[in-house]
Amino acid sequence: PERVVRNRAESPLEWLSRRRGKDGEPLVGPAELEAGERLRRDLTLAALLPSVTMSWRAPTPASGRGQGAAEATDAMIAARQRVRQAMESVGPDYADLLFDLCGFLKGLEQIERDRGWPARSGKVVLRLALSRLAAHYGLRDAAVGPAGRAIRAWRDDGSAGGG
Repeated sequence: PERVVRNRAESPLEWLSRRRGKDGEPLVGPAELEAGERLRRDLTLAALLPSVTMSWRAPTPASGRGQGAAEATDAMIAARQRVRQAMESVGPDYADLLFDLCGFLKGLEQIERDRGWPARSGKVVLRLALSRLAAHYGLRDAAVGPAGRAIRAWRDDGSAGGG
């Protein structure tokens, strides 16, 4: 049996990555898709999104609601730190958009309506936001090495100690 990690059908980013623009390029490239999904993972691990199901756990006497600061796991705290760093890196102009798209899984049309943007303007802003997020995570569509340090040839100069 195969273990499902995420439902690709519910992600607006997956949908956008399968769609092509007028230039024939995907609306969301592989690096931007990975950056958005990484943010989505961290938002889920950080428990920053509202729960859509009923919690049957008994509240703790100390906090009265559960999920207080004392009950946060190390993974949850680390995810919250990663989310904070990512949001600071992309800036306040893009943070809300990424939170809506990657966290609340809102589609671009809904985001445009909610914010009063012109139709199809969300694609441009999303590309800018995702490229900044991908840069924060150090992701690119193609592997690029440091400038001036290209490997031109492999050779064995005998200094490896093989005799």
